[in-house]
Amino acid sequence: MSKISQQNTATDANGVSVIHTQAHTSGLQQVPQLVPVSPGGGGKAVPPSKQGKKNSFVDRNSDEYRQRRERNNMAVKKSRLKSKQKAQDTLQRVNQLKEENERLEAKIKLLTKELSVLKDLFLEHAHNLADNVQPVGTETTTTNPENSGQ
Repeated sequence: MSKISQQNTATDANGVSVIHTQAHTSGLQQVPQLVPVSPGGGGKAVPPSKQGKKNSFVDRNSDEYRQRRERNNMAVKKSRLKSKQKAQDTLQRVNQLKEENERLEAKIKLLTKELSVLKDLFLEHAHNLADNVQPVGTETTTTNPENSGQ
């Protein structure tokens, strides 16, 4: 299978070069590529669907124009309402998180105080046990009154 392709280059009215490529063996249709005419890329390539819209005059009194404007106005209104709702939801979430954070901070303080009290009790108990336990190797002799007379 050999690949044989042809390229045709044409320049349209906007100064854009369109390269048409035909592949003989692939069977796939090639999409035209838009390439700026100037080598420095001075202008942007415009897709064919947008080329005629800039130059065509729009009658502002036509029903089509009024319908487009109405649809656009509704879309803008919907977008703004959606954005406003999102901002309100975010603010509400921020407030919920702040309240939860305050509750958790209070719980931390309470648990820290409880830990301190329990630690003090433990240390006091450990100190009392240490006072009652005799060191190893120092035995005290207790005198038994019964044995002292013999």
